[in-house]
Amino acid sequence: MNHSFCADLSLEQDDPLAGSAAHLERNLLISWPRAKWLRTMRHASDMSDTLKQTLDSIAGNGRRINLIHRQQQDATQHQIFLMPEKRCFSVPREQLVVFLTAWQNDSPLDRWEQSLLEHDLVLCCTHGKKDKCCAKYGYQTYKALTKTVAEHQLPFDVWESSHLGGCRLAASLILLPHVRKYGRITPAQVLPFLHSEARNERYLPCYRGDSQLTPAQQCSQLAALNHLSNSGYQPQLTLIEDKGNEQERLIRWQWQLGQTHGQLNVRCHATTIMRVDSCSDLEQGPTESVVWRVREIST
Repeated sequence: MNHSFCADLSLEQDDPLAGSAAHLERNLLISWPRAKWLRTMRHASDMSDTLKQTLDSIAGNGRRINLIHRQQQDATQHQIFLMPEKRCFSVPREQLVVFLTAWQNDSPLDRWEQSLLEHDLVLCCTHGKKDKCCAKYGYQTYKALTKTVAEHQLPFDVWESSHLGGCRLAASLILLPHVRKYGRITPAQVLPFLHSEARNERYLPCYRGDSQLTPAQQCSQLAALNHLSNSGYQPQLTLIEDKGNEQERLIRWQWQLGQTHGQLNVRCHATTIMRVDSCSDLEQGPTESVVWRVREIST
């Protein structure tokens, strides 16, 4: 193919952001030097086999695990976050398996636990061993995030992260514990993105949807937010009905914006595009993928 990066091809093919936000609510994050990350999002080259097996067991029980990194973090004193619990721990490397076993058994964790998180976490995928778009576009945006948070004293903790899903949408970000996913955030968009999230509002130009919704519902949610938002204020949305079939759905929302409220109907239809999901698929070429688009909005 003539493309070197899957993110460039995705953008050219009008691959929508909305509908791509699937993500588990329960997350376990472990700081680990990025240089040691393997292609698998929760393994590093200098992890013991016992630790890898323990992490795989936790993931098998429904907790997503990501490795995170920032330069000032001690390489052998690991920061661990549990989300959405907002619990934070500091664990020496030699005690990681002991800590994880104690946590799994609901044993006391006092000797490792730190105070509850004050700020939301912003994770930016820079997992170059998984996909080179995350190395190129992700790291540029990560640097802009850390610089902007420091300069503007914004209430976020920023980390590099292993694979977050949607390599073709780099730079790919997630905000925890809210589990709000974003894609194609450029360094120029970092400040308005952070300002929006500081107000607890979604940054709509790069928002991918609510991770607990279906792809069609995510598509309709973003359309409703864009349709109803006013002068920087976003409505509260409540899903009240979703009916239809695999090709077309009518999704109804109850909305409230200040003292105003009402209902909005969003009709979405499924269509197909030729898409490459990651840079490793570029040589094989695009394959057909189903995406959702808005057909009609009405009250």
